[in-house]
Amino acid sequence: MSELALPARRVAASDSRAIRAAAPVRYLVAAVALFIAALMIAPVALSFFASIKPSADAVAIPPTYLPRTLSLENYWKIIHYQAGLWTYVSNSLIVAVMAIVFVLALCVPAGYGLARFKFRGKEVLFLMLLLPLMIPYQALLSPLYLMFAKIGLANTHFGLAIIHTMLQLPFSIYLMRNSFEGVPRELEEAARIDGAGSFQCFWRVSLPLTVPGMITVALFAFITSWNEFLGALVVMNRETQFTVPIMLVGVRTGHMFSVDWGALQAGIIVSIIPCLAIYLFLQKYYVSGLLSGAVK
Repeated sequence: MSELALPARRVAASDSRAIRAAAPVRYLVAAVALFIAALMIAPVALSFFASIKPSADAVAIPPTYLPRTLSLENYWKIIHYQAGLWTYVSNSLIVAVMAIVFVLALCVPAGYGLARFKFRGKEVLFLMLLLPLMIPYQALLSPLYLMFAKIGLANTHFGLAIIHTMLQLPFSIYLMRNSFEGVPRELEEAARIDGAGSFQCFWRVSLPLTVPGMITVALFAFITSWNEFLGALVVMNRETQFTVPIMLVGVRTGHMFSVDWGALQAGIIVSIIPCLAIYLFLQKYYVSGLLSGAVK
């Protein structure tokens, strides 16, 4: 028994030495991770502290990082700014929801067709669909506005949603094609043996398995639409139609064209909340969808 126990003791001793040797590495990795997290959180924390300062403290020189007294006047100011905060938030939500619907309605069938069907020039077509990623969309805003003005889409949520769809569509098609290619073809072949047609294979077999990819596309479309500024500034010319990014530009102007830092930081915090809430709610779908769309 002693001869059998000796190798076991040696193995246990070597394992304990390996654990002790790996402990500093784990501590180092944890320290680096905490540092990166603090670096990412610091700007948001500073914006929040600036938003709850009185206006005089927010523009004080030298600046103070922590508020001496707490005040909600900056939030009160943006809530009642011109048309009202809810008007701008609802405009952004309407445009974002329409952009999500348009993007999903176009990229899901396009991704499925590129992933499942074979036809001549498929890869060339796919490359052409990705080419808009290389073109700055700012260069297209002037002709788009002139075209929208002629057909009555200027200064409408529908027209702005079309621009946001154009921004997000190439990447969404790429992501959905890879998501559908990650679904085993054998599942559709088994459904075809049972008598299912092409649409039934798409609707009942492949589509439910690519829900994480669709949620990832929807999340990216929402964040892109919610934060987009230049297109909204060009297309919209009525204050009641403005979105949150345009409201932030207006609310930052203080007395004698100075920058009202407190109101601006309060607006930034308010604009972050919907994106953060949706991301946290859909985080597990977002991670799995992004990985399924990136790795084949």
